[in-house]
Amino acid sequence: MNSADGREPIVVGVDPDPSKRLALAWAADEAERRGLPVRLVHAQGVPTAGYRTGEVRPSWEEWNRTLHVAGNEVLEEAAAFVASRQPAVEVSTLLAEGEPAWVLSEEARNASLVVVGSWHLSTRRQLFGSASVSLPLSAHSPCPVVVVPEPEHITQEPGYVVVGVDGSPHSAAAVDVAFEEAALRGAVLRALYVWHQPLLGVLNEDAAVQECRQVLSETVAGRIARYPEVELHHEVVLGHPVRVLTDASEHALGLVVGTRGRGGFTGMLLGSVSQGVLHHARCPVITVPV
Repeated sequence: MNSADGREPIVVGVDPDPSKRLALAWAADEAERRGLPVRLVHAQGVPTAGYRTGEVRPSWEEWNRTLHVAGNEVLEEAAAFVASRQPAVEVSTLLAEGEPAWVLSEEARNASLVVVGSWHLSTRRQLFGSASVSLPLSAHSPCPVVVVPEPEHITQEPGYVVVGVDGSPHSAAAVDVAFEEAALRGAVLRALYVWHQPLLGVLNEDAAVQECRQVLSETVAGRIARYPEVELHHEVVLGHPVRVLTDASEHALGLVVGTRGRGGFTGMLLGSVSQGVLHHARCPVITVPV
């Protein structure tokens, strides 16, 4: 749902735990920078767990009423947090029934960004646990998705944003978002092309690296004129993309990567690099669809 003046909001998936507020804080600050409203979304599933064998479960009506009361309290507390942090930001709320990944993907159709939190779960819990929505959401959202880790990491000065570049349309879209983010924050932009030597090697490694530099230069060239205020550092780095980008994220304001999602909610959800940095990055990760 857009605001009255047609602005697409920043949608935030609200965690019921009041101690998990970094995603809300990130979204509120980003909304203030962009002059956009925030839409707080809390998605509720179905009563399938939490009862011992033989225990009498409440009626559907009782359960539904109780869940809605609790959900509205979660949203009220989240709205109060955003209002206290960024009083000028317009806030709306939505209490929805359904799986969080599906609900947020639907809301993403009319959003500028979707923001969720992450707690660096194990690979198994991240892929199969209902507590996490970042992988399916990042794979299928039509707008960029921001995954904000808990706990908060330490940035350094001057602040910088990292973007992964590989010459594909996916990374080109990521570069656009990265330049915009760097400009909004007055930050340096580090554009990294990570070259991983093939298992069988190459005939001329120097020529291969030079080709990477050429692709990197061509990818960022058109954006430099559009964002002259952004200080750009572009580098070709040898190593595994996930490891290099994860290391670069340690003190970054954000890491931007492109996605390679497929239809539906089954199969490989993201490209291996996007999926890897979502598991391991130490700063907010912005995944950008083409």
